[in-house]
Amino acid sequence: MERADRIAPSILSADFARLGEEIAKIERADADLIHFDVMDGHFVPNISIGVPVLESLRKVTRLPLDAHLMIDNPEKYVEVFVKAGANSVSVHAEVCRDIPALARRLHDLGARASIGINPETDVDRVLPFAGHLDMILVMSVHPGFGGQEFIPEALGKLRAIRTELDRRGLKVDIEIDGGVKLANIAEVKAAGANVFVSGTGIFGEPDYTAVIREMRQRIALAEGQR
Repeated sequence: MERADRIAPSILSADFARLGEEIAKIERADADLIHFDVMDGHFVPNISIGVPVLESLRKVTRLPLDAHLMIDNPEKYVEVFVKAGANSVSVHAEVCRDIPALARRLHDLGARASIGINPETDVDRVLPFAGHLDMILVMSVHPGFGGQEFIPEALGKLRAIRTELDRRGLKVDIEIDGGVKLANIAEVKAAGANVFVSGTGIFGEPDYTAVIREMRQRIALAEGQR
């Protein structure tokens, strides 16, 4: 019941002085979607980008935009992000009061619904609501800053979520976000992820096409070994 594997460059690690060029390069490199990190300085200790930037990117790319809202009171903002062009919206279980209601609202708006969990949050915070969702996002770093090292305990969460989704026959994506690079992408695939967010693992490399191609090869090898 698994979904297709997809690579999602996180533009938090892109060169913002040349953002349009960066987006064009990852399109040519055969990325599957763009991961768009939104931080408010409250839910996470940093401030990033928001609606105007997403709206601008929507005009220059054909790729799906995956808006990851690391913000308080996400219910107040999901509609404006969808209207600006987000195809998928992830909000965090830690600040989402009613996950089924939020998922219904996103579906009514025509967007995919995703719920994320931080490293300290148990999978039981989201798994009871998996049937309402299109994707579950597992954070493998503490959200708020790019360039952090992968937290190995995330692998156990991936396995637990994949096992439960398969048991229930749910075709829900599992996204992994944080410290994903060539060195560990096969391992996170083997643990159950199928959407791979990578920031410095892609934008920190000189050749985006080469690194994404190699990521796909390692994912395919891990799939063949399962």
